[in-house]
Amino acid sequence: MPQPVLDIVALRSLTAIADCGGFHRAAQTLSLSQSAVSQHVRRLEKTLGRPVVEREGRGTRFTPEGRLLLEQARRILAVHDEAVRTLLDAEGDTVTVGSTEHAADQFLPRLTAAVQQVRPGCRVRFRIDRSARLVEAVERGSVDVAVYVTEAAATEGTPVGGLPLTWHAVPGWAPPPAPAPVPLVAVEEPCAIRRRAIATLARHAVPAAIVGDAGYLAGVLDIARTGQGVALLASVGAAPDGLTPYEGLPPVTPIPMSALARPGADAATTEAAFSAVRELLRQE
Repeated sequence: MPQPVLDIVALRSLTAIADCGGFHRAAQTLSLSQSAVSQHVRRLEKTLGRPVVEREGRGTRFTPEGRLLLEQARRILAVHDEAVRTLLDAEGDTVTVGSTEHAADQFLPRLTAAVQQVRPGCRVRFRIDRSARLVEAVERGSVDVAVYVTEAAATEGTPVGGLPLTWHAVPGWAPPPAPAPVPLVAVEEPCAIRRRAIATLARHAVPAAIVGDAGYLAGVLDIARTGQGVALLASVGAAPDGLTPYEGLPPVTPIPMSALARPGADAATTEAAFSAVRELLRQE
């Protein structure tokens, strides 16, 4: 029996759905039709023999199998893209920028604009990953510049400001009456924002319990949209579809962010990228 093959193009559409928050935005980002993105997902589901993305009201929800596939897809695409750059080197002036998932929809457009301002005509690639893996990618040279949560990585990098954090839940959500713990939804460990949420509530003597976690932010949003709990999210830009800020819990201080450039990176590109991130965080 032939070995099943996961299509690279379809995997790219899957990660775009997670990063952009739905099929429509993913299609716009990839310059594809929405039906093409849907076909890519169906192709993956046919290969795996099970659903990976489901419609939920106006949004989408990754199934448990979908969340597992998403995690593997990011790894496959990272290795694939690095191999293409190394072996073919056919794209001329290309800059790869990386971002933590938190507020990536805000960081990446600004990083792209900043890079292209000092290097007109260059092509910008994206890498969204956990902070520790981004730092590793920068240090080995497969990512040119990245922004990440400082305390989530072993390398401090250059401080660029604090990322605002706000509790989010479905509209009308309320925690169960005391003394029941506040139900939390978070990225699985290791996650600095998860630890920040738990520590903040503990300092205010608010009992809390993790009722759902996921390997990536997309899964956290899917769980929070079911109304099972509240999530601590970056409050840069608009709230995720289906969720709204919840003000009934203690406020959380911004979490420090850092930026890092690969060894030998162009100084003007690095400074432009770092300045763009600082400006965004100062506005919040």
